[in-house]
Amino acid sequence: MLRFKILASTVPLLIAAFFARGELLPGPHPCIAIANASVEIAGLPWQADLHVAFTDDPKAATVRVQISESADTADFALVDDADSAEAGACEANSATHAVSISDTAASGMPVIYLSHEGPADYRIFVRSKTFSQRDAAALVVGADFARHPLKAASL
Repeated sequence: MLRFKILASTVPLLIAAFFARGELLPGPHPCIAIANASVEIAGLPWQADLHVAFTDDPKAATVRVQISESADTADFALVDDADSAEAGACEANSATHAVSISDTAASGMPVIYLSHEGPADYRIFVRSKTFSQRDAAALVVGADFARHPLKAASL
């Protein structure tokens, strides 16, 4: 009976810790550093400063991102061939912006059309163990919105 009481009293604490911290086992999230700020993929949707969605319809997109075949033709090249991230390269701080990828687009949210052909607002080159092409596109769009927050209001 005592074991049950101990278990019953610790479960609410574990649940509270999970929601307070944002996740049970924190792990690395794809992120990019820009000057003294960083943009990362949010662990949980409600932690995000910006939500983005993807579409297969170029007419429904508010942002077009092209996948480049070479780093020379890209605006942003995201390459990480290391087995582990550099310590402190993307530490969370007050200038960190979190981006969440949503399944559906909401009003005022950037909607990204990801393709291998132009025209494009951004061209990215991705060779990574950490980033998917969608993660990279969301981070690049999120970085621009972090620098220019009024763009989000004009969508």
